[in-house]
Amino acid sequence: MPDNTLDYLVIGAGPAGLQLGYFLHRAGRTYRILEAGPEPGQFFRTFPRHRTLISINKKHTGWDDPELNLRMDWNSLLSDDPGLLFTRYSDRYFPHADDMVRYLGDFAGKCGLRISYDSPVVRVDRPGPPTGPFRVTDDHGRTYEAHRLVVATGVTRPNIPPIPGIETADTYGTASTDPAHYVNQRVLIIGKGNSGFETADNLIETAAVIHVSGPHSLRMAWRTHYVGHLRAVNNGLLDTYQLKSQNALLDGDVRRIERQPDGTYLVTVAFARVNEVTKDIPYDRVIVCTGFRFDASIFADECRPDLVINGRFPALTPAYESVNVPDLYFAGTITQSRDFRHGTSGFIHGFRYGARALHRVLESRHHDVPWPARVLPANPAALAEAVIGRVNRTSALWQQFGLLADVIVVDGDTARYLEELPHDLQGPPIGDRGHFTITLEYGPEHDQVDPFDIEVGRISQSDSARAHEGHYLHPVVRHHLPGEPPVAHHITENLENEWDSPEVHVEPLRAFFADRTSSVPA
Repeated sequence: MPDNTLDYLVIGAGPAGLQLGYFLHRAGRTYRILEAGPEPGQFFRTFPRHRTLISINKKHTGWDDPELNLRMDWNSLLSDDPGLLFTRYSDRYFPHADDMVRYLGDFAGKCGLRISYDSPVVRVDRPGPPTGPFRVTDDHGRTYEAHRLVVATGVTRPNIPPIPGIETADTYGTASTDPAHYVNQRVLIIGKGNSGFETADNLIETAAVIHVSGPHSLRMAWRTHYVGHLRAVNNGLLDTYQLKSQNALLDGDVRRIERQPDGTYLVTVAFARVNEVTKDIPYDRVIVCTGFRFDASIFADECRPDLVINGRFPALTPAYESVNVPDLYFAGTITQSRDFRHGTSGFIHGFRYGARALHRVLESRHHDVPWPARVLPANPAALAEAVIGRVNRTSALWQQFGLLADVIVVDGDTARYLEELPHDLQGPPIGDRGHFTITLEYGPEHDQVDPFDIEVGRISQSDSARAHEGHYLHPVVRHHLPGEPPVAHHITENLENEWDSPEVHVEPLRAFFADRTSSVPA
């Protein structure tokens, strides 16, 4: 009898599911994508609630190189079709969320992806051996089997903190977005992230008082370089706070929320700045904007993935695989445990490259397709030229800074140059005899530096000897040998991100390769 078990089942037809589906489709694998809703990208039908994306859509870069343009395009999925760039769907720098829904629908249709809509998954089990096929059941009772399962559902459950009485409050997903519903009211918003400030900014013209609370210091994306921290497009409330316009940030923990008989609230806040002095504060509305979490409830016990970060995300290996369930992989925003609150795996412009790396992992592990590589002469000049060429053009290392790496494996007189591997991936295709990694990274304590303080300044762009002190994004080449700590070479930061000076960038790198290739085992 023929084996009807698919190579892959993908749960979720959001951006990550479509991106991985594109690669699986192009590779000729048997697969199916199961989508709970009637069309791709259902998340963007609702979120963000106020309908403005914070992922930039920079159409006009002055470049004609499509690879460089992807550095400034945070919404497009990867494909060979120039017509499937998001920049063709909106002229706005911060696009409307409906444009994303339209784009994802076109992407799925034009790529001919095999998607079953209106098929919400209710159970995932593994009735056979621990490495046997997965069985997935949807709410119509239909079952599917696959050798490998990729979950790309995103974060679908609200992340609700354990505060007594919080169930009486509105949530980001349910609160009215009509400012007229908040006229002259006192509003508490719990959560200092973008959803909280997006909600607050929408109410500035109508609410009497807006308080935004959270136990941690406010972190600005322009300072930390983490795009999930507060973005300038959402921070209008800060002016009203610091310019004494009734609104405020409350730095501390909400200890209790009490719904009063008249429908108002009395909220107990313990203030962090004054030794947790508590105060009961009255409000007309309370809105909880504390993010989302992964929903693992569909998994049977025998294949339930371990979770991390207070149970919000699956625990992953460098190959995007569950740490405890073989052949269970993840794609998209739920892979952000790999670079939580540091990198870009929670966002399209990051996880599109993660999905491509995952596909290459799957191809090499399960289909004997080697990781794409080119062969170079193993001499210092050729290696330096290859690295300089890549760091001046790559969008993947630029967007997935510190997480994805190019790898050079030297073998005698030749070297293999592999692109865009998870930086900590072990074994094939890297091997165990030593290798070089190439990443783009911010410098140490970069998030502690005020980028607008002229007294701090940059390291001189011509001082290659102090390149390791740079705060801002720059290339780092490391030599890894078994049993030894890696040896790093930093390429001096550059305001225009152009690392091509023969004296400052190329020659110091060539000298590093000359020194380190002499220590490569024969």
